[in-house]
Amino acid sequence: MAKHRIALLSVGHAGVDFYQGAVPAMVPFLVAERGYGYVAASGIVLALTLLSSVVQPAFGAAADRWRMPWVVPVAMTTAGLGVAVSGVTGDYLPTWLAVALTGLGVAAYHPESARLARQASEGSHVGMSWFSLGGTLGFALAPVLVTPLLAAGGLAASPYLVIPGVLGALLTVSAMRGGAAGPGAGGPAGDARDDWRAFLRLGAVMVFRSIAYVGLSAFAALHAGGGTAGAVALFLLFAGGAAGTVLGGKLATRFGRVRVLRWAYALAVPAVLAAVLMPLAGIFFAGLALYVPFSLHVTLGQDYLPNRPGTASGVTLGLAVSVGGLASPLVGALAEATTLGGALLVLPVFAALAWLVSWPLAEPAIRVSR
Repeated sequence: MAKHRIALLSVGHAGVDFYQGAVPAMVPFLVAERGYGYVAASGIVLALTLLSSVVQPAFGAAADRWRMPWVVPVAMTTAGLGVAVSGVTGDYLPTWLAVALTGLGVAAYHPESARLARQASEGSHVGMSWFSLGGTLGFALAPVLVTPLLAAGGLAASPYLVIPGVLGALLTVSAMRGGAAGPGAGGPAGDARDDWRAFLRLGAVMVFRSIAYVGLSAFAALHAGGGTAGAVALFLLFAGGAAGTVLGGKLATRFGRVRVLRWAYALAVPAVLAAVLMPLAGIFFAGLALYVPFSLHVTLGQDYLPNRPGTASGVTLGLAVSVGGLASPLVGALAEATTLGGALLVLPVFAALAWLVSWPLAEPAIRVSR
C-alpha cells in the first residue's frame, strides 16, 4: 500500500464527513435558538441527505467514465460552505438549502475519492478500513468541535465551520499529486462480470443499517438531554463507529467479509436497543456494531461491480449512508405523536432487517488482495 497517500486521503475524508456529523450536532442549537420542533429539526437532517441520495449514483457513474480528480477538493469546500452559511440564515428555507448544498458536496466527494483510495490501498481490506476510518473520525470530531463553538458564539459562529473542509481539501490535493487513477482504476481487470443481484441485496442491507444509524445520530443529542450530555452521546456514537471501522478490516482479513458482516449485524440489534434505553451507556456499542461492516460494504460493493468501481463506491460510501436520513422525518413525526424514546424503539428493527437480508450474501468470485 501507498501508506502516506492512504493517510492523507483518510484525513481528507475526515474533513468532508465532519459535516455529516456537524449537522446533527447543530440540531439542538436550531431547536433552542429558532424553536424548531422534532419534524422541522429532522427536516434539516433530511436536507443533508435528500439531494445527496438523488445525485450520488450520477456522480458514481461519471467517475466510472471520466477521470475527475478536481471534483474531490471542490466538493469538500462546497460541503464546508453549506454548513458555514446555514447558521447565519434566519429563515427555515435558506437554512434547509444551505444544508442541502453540504449534502451535494458530500455526494460529489465519495465516488472519486473512494476510487483513489482503492488504488492507493491496492485492494487491501485494512487499507480501505483506514480510509473509511477517516470519515468516521470526522463524524466523531464534529460534536466535540461544533458544540463548544456554537455554545460560545451561537449559530452566528457557524462560518468558522468551513475550516475543516478547506484544510481537508488541501491535504487531499497533496495526496492526489502522489498518483492518480484513471477511469475504472482500482477494480479487477479482464472479463469480470458485474453481479447486480448481490450488489442490490448488499444495498438493501446498507439502507436498513443507514436508517438505524442516521436515526440515532439525528436524535442522540436530544435523547440524551442536549447540551454537554448530548455532545457526549454523539461523540460516543461516532467514537464507537471509529473503533468498529478499524476492527472490521482486521476481522475480515482473518474470518472473511461476509461472515464478519453477519456477526456485526446480529450484535447490532441488542446494541441499538441498549442505545435507546440507556443513551450514554449503550450508544458506544451501537456505533461499534453498526460500523464494523462499513468498510466491508465498500470492498464488497466494488467486487460485486468490478467494472463500475465509481458507482459501487458512490452507493456504498455515500448513498447507503445518507439514505437513512430520508426516514428521519418519519421518526420525528412519530416522536411528536408519542415520545422521542418511544419513536427510537423502531431503530433496532432495522438493524434486525439488515442482519436478515445479509444471509444470502456470499464472497464475490473475484476477491481483493489482502
